[in-house]
Amino acid sequence: MSMQLSDRINKLKASATLAMAAKARELRAEGKDIIGLSLGEPDFNTPDFIKEAAIQAVNDNYNSYTPVDGYTELKDAIITKFKRDNNLSYNRSQIVVSTGAKQSLYNVAQVYLNAGDEVILPCPYWVSYSDIVKLAGGVPVEVKTSIDTDFKMTATQLKEAITPKTKMIWYSSPCNPSGSIYSKEELRSLADVLKKYPDIIVVSDEIYEHINYAGDHASMAQFDDMYDRTVTVNGVAKAFAMTGWRIGYIGAPESIARACNKMQGQVTSGANCIAQRAVITALEAPVNKIQYMVDEFKNRRKLILDLLKEIPGFECNEPEGAFYVFPDISYYFGKTIQGTTINNASDFSMLLLEQANVATVTGDAFGNGNCIRISYAASTEQIKEAVKRIKDVLN
Repeated sequence: MSMQLSDRINKLKASATLAMAAKARELRAEGKDIIGLSLGEPDFNTPDFIKEAAIQAVNDNYNSYTPVDGYTELKDAIITKFKRDNNLSYNRSQIVVSTGAKQSLYNVAQVYLNAGDEVILPCPYWVSYSDIVKLAGGVPVEVKTSIDTDFKMTATQLKEAITPKTKMIWYSSPCNPSGSIYSKEELRSLADVLKKYPDIIVVSDEIYEHINYAGDHASMAQFDDMYDRTVTVNGVAKAFAMTGWRIGYIGAPESIARACNKMQGQVTSGANCIAQRAVITALEAPVNKIQYMVDEFKNRRKLILDLLKEIPGFECNEPEGAFYVFPDISYYFGKTIQGTTINNASDFSMLLLEQANVATVTGDAFGNGNCIRISYAASTEQIKEAVKRIKDVLN
């Protein structure tokens, strides 16, 4: 029987990060010693105090369907977190808890975009932004940045990218993949442009908020004239080492939050009950309880930047947050290495996988074809060995 799949799925690209991780697993199954630096996943265990809260929830017989938009106690914990960490005031009707921040983003796109609506994406951007926009019928509009501007969009670039069809702007800070952080002053300059376009909504992805080496974290919604037109997306996957627990959330204008609740009710309904109870404990805890992970990521950042400086042709910015480096490797384009001609970042990333046994991700997936993303959410031993292998292959 021949089955004709939908045009929607046929046009959808697979996630580049997940595809590289799958390829790495296949090679490991064949007996190859692959060092995985492709996934954005902390190598720490979830803190014990959070795990204990989950165990308590099991023992307390939390096993029933949850409210679509999250337990009231969790929404209250999120409200407190937003006020404590971001000086943002939300009420319960503005909070929606979802199965990971990725679902939060998907919900927002589905409830706000119509066919042909344009969404401005400063490049580089997280791999799924573009396809999530396309699934909702939207049109991604890429704004190119470079190391010279620390991979951040300027106010002038934003102004030039806006058209009558612009409906939204999506960005992450700290940024995946560049690690760049927009300062309060830089966000204000973007907001000043948007004052002239009151119908444009901003989606601020702050999932890496606490993995910040620069100091204070700034949110677009902190500005009074942007609060009612900003969706703040966050979650516990990265800072709390809870990637598999799948809890994300938004603080949003009430109309968008209610629409996301309606959408989610027809797709997944409420997020996992045990995970939600554990996240209450995570968010209510002082932020310094996870500082040991941030400190270790900072040490690893210095390590990998120092090691990459020893490799000709790797040009890096110094990321202020998250746990990635995003080196420009265009120096190698047109060169033949180990019998392979490097035409683009995808060729380079595949060379590292096949010849150095190191998994990275091509920058093409993030909207920048001159770079690759390397995660340093790995042990110091793995980082040292991975860079040594890369250096050996390129030499």
